[in-house]
Amino acid sequence: MRKFWRSWKSGTGNSGEGMSIYWNARTRQLQPYIPGEQPKDRKFIKLNTNENPYPPSPLVIEAIQKAADDRLRLYPDPSCMELREAAAARYGVGTEQVFAGNGSDEILAFAFAAFFGRKKEGDDNCLFFPDITYSFYPVYADLWGIPFRTIPLEPDFSIDISKYIEVMSLGQAGGIIFPNPNAPTGIAIPLEELKKTAEAAWRNKLVLVVDEAYIAFADAEGVSAAIPLIKNYPNLLIVRTLSKEASLAGLRVGFAMGSEELIEGLCKVRDSFNSYTLDRLALAGASAALKDAAYYDEMNKKVIATRCRVALSLEALGFRILQSQANFVFAAPPENCGRSGQEFFAALREFGILTRHFNKPRIAEFLRISMGTDDEMDILLEACTKIIGH
Repeated sequence: MRKFWRSWKSGTGNSGEGMSIYWNARTRQLQPYIPGEQPKDRKFIKLNTNENPYPPSPLVIEAIQKAADDRLRLYPDPSCMELREAAAARYGVGTEQVFAGNGSDEILAFAFAAFFGRKKEGDDNCLFFPDITYSFYPVYADLWGIPFRTIPLEPDFSIDISKYIEVMSLGQAGGIIFPNPNAPTGIAIPLEELKKTAEAAWRNKLVLVVDEAYIAFADAEGVSAAIPLIKNYPNLLIVRTLSKEASLAGLRVGFAMGSEELIEGLCKVRDSFNSYTLDRLALAGASAALKDAAYYDEMNKKVIATRCRVALSLEALGFRILQSQANFVFAAPPENCGRSGQEFFAALREFGILTRHFNKPRIAEFLRISMGTDDEMDILLEACTKIIGH
C-alpha cells in the first residue's frame, strides 16, 4: 500500500511524470500560482509577501473576540450584510453595489468565471492584461478555459492605456483586467486614464476589472481609487483586499464594488460554488476595520513614508528603482555590483532577509521588496550596502 501511495503521489506509472492517474485533463494542464515563501525553519525579516508591518486596529481584535462565542455553531450570514454595509458607508456606494469574499483572490476568480470567456458560440475574443502583472491572472484564465492575450508594458514598465482602447475598438477584446497600482512594478495609472479605459469598455459592452490591492498606498498626483467612476460605468468592477491596507492578510477578506448587475453575476457564481465564503470571525473583524478609517489612514501614511525613504536610499546605492505607488519597491541591484537579481536575492536570504524574485523575461534583475518597519528596512539597507561592498 505504501509503495502504491508513493507511486501515485510522485506520478510514476502510467500517469506521466508529476501527474496522477486520477487527475482530469483540466488539472493536468494547470500551472498553479506560487505564493511567497512562508518559512518555518528559522526567523527571517519577511519582505516578500507585501504584508503590512503594523498591527490591525484594536477595534478589529475586540470585534473578533466578541464574535468568538457560542454562535460559532451557526452558519454565518451568507449575504455578508454587516461587512457590505460598512464598505458602502466607507466608500459612498450602495450596499447592493458591494460583494464580499474570501480575499480578493477568490473574488477575482469569481469575476473571471462570471464576466470573461465566450458569451456565445463561436466567440473567441480574448481577455487582455499586461505581460508583467499579477501572476494569478493567467492561472485563473487557464482554470476557466478563457482565451487571453497580454499587452507588453512600455520600456519604463508603465501601462499604455491606448493599446487596450485600440484592441477594444478593433473588436478583439472579450474583457480587460489590470491592477492599479500594477504588481509587481508598483507603477500606477492616473484616474483620468482609467476613466478613458472604462468609457471604451462600456462602448464595446465589455467588463473592465481594476484590481486595487495597493491603492491605499498611492500618493502621486492624479492617482486615486476608481470607485467614483462606478456611478457612470456599469461595466466597471473594483476589487479590493483588506490584506495589505488593513493588516488583515491572516483573516482573508476582500470585497468588490460595481453596478448591481455585476454584483449579481458574482453572487451567481459564488452560490454555485459556496454560499458561505466568509466565517463569523472574519465578518466581524473586517467590518470593524472598515469602520476605523482614521487608524488605517495614519498607519498607511507611515508605510508610504518608509517606501519613499527606502527608495531614495537604494537609489543612492546604485539600484534602479521604479516609481512605486504600492507598499513595496521594485528594485534592480547596481549593474556593477557583480551579482544578478537572483544572486542578490540569495545573498539577502543569507542575511536573514526574504524578498521576492521573479525569474521572468524583462524583470529577472529586479527584486520586489515589501515595506517592513523602519528598523527592519534599516537592516535591509545595511545588508544591501555590505553585499554591494560599499
